[in-house]
Amino acid sequence: CVRSVGPSPELVRQREAKWINIIGQWDRILLKKSSKVKLQCQKGIPASLRAKCWPLLCGASERMRQNENLYESLDSQPGLQSWVDIIERDLDRQFPFHEMFLSKDGHGQRGLFRVLKAYTQFQPEEGYCQAQGPVAAVLLMNMPAEEAFWCLVQISEQYLPGYYSPLLVILFDAAILSWVLKKTCPAAHKHLQQHGVEPLMFATDWLMCLFTRHLPFNTLLRVWDLFFCYGVSVCVRCCASLLVKLSHLCRPGVKQCPGQMETLERLRGVREHVQEEEETFIAEVTLKRVSAPCLIIPCRGNIHQVTLFV
Repeated sequence: CVRSVGPSPELVRQREAKWINIIGQWDRILLKKSSKVKLQCQKGIPASLRAKCWPLLCGASERMRQNENLYESLDSQPGLQSWVDIIERDLDRQFPFHEMFLSKDGHGQRGLFRVLKAYTQFQPEEGYCQAQGPVAAVLLMNMPAEEAFWCLVQISEQYLPGYYSPLLVILFDAAILSWVLKKTCPAAHKHLQQHGVEPLMFATDWLMCLFTRHLPFNTLLRVWDLFFCYGVSVCVRCCASLLVKLSHLCRPGVKQCPGQMETLERLRGVREHVQEEEETFIAEVTLKRVSAPCLIIPCRGNIHQVTLFV
């Protein structure tokens, strides 16, 4: 396996220049998610520009502009103690070995607390879901707290509506994943069925946490570049690509996954199978296609058509 060393400095500068040009024409180009934007998201957003591009792509910048000073107001309020206690308890579980979150009193954990507390005040009927913790943490690694808060709002309301509430919309996406897997990798689909492994047994954590615990960090950021551009269909495509990578362990005669427990253990350790394959994996998520109908996905009363490419 060849280690991914990332793009050269010259290539990074070229991509930065292209994104700066796109950002300068935001109203004309980005709002329509043009083919030019999609191509640049597939190539990867430069790390220096994710703090600007992610909020623009997901609409967080516009929400922040429409609700000026709202985050500061939420941040200044004490918050409901029951949620505060749960959030405080979870803080040191998010990326415990990352220097930003090592100290309980450091800016990382305190910033994470502020963003999550503000969300419980912004959406009191939903409150806090543990899966939002690692998502907010990755946002904070890439941008200031206010931008991270509004990106979390957009993810929760527009990209993954119902995931962090009792509505269990994730059941619908798990069913889609099963259908996609049957089309793209029938051997893996058959293996999972034979051993009683349902998508909800492993994909719930993948989807709700947006792969924060199951992909190498650089690969995760590339997947999020695509996610903010294309939406939830990227998550289903990513799940399918991960399962295809493990399909060789499910062939007849291969004894690494002889039953349900062994299969689930392999699925929990899926990260090791993409550790050194950032570009290869992104290409699989982006370019491999299956002939599929448009899937109708409900989103807060609106209907969105998403064509799956896996």
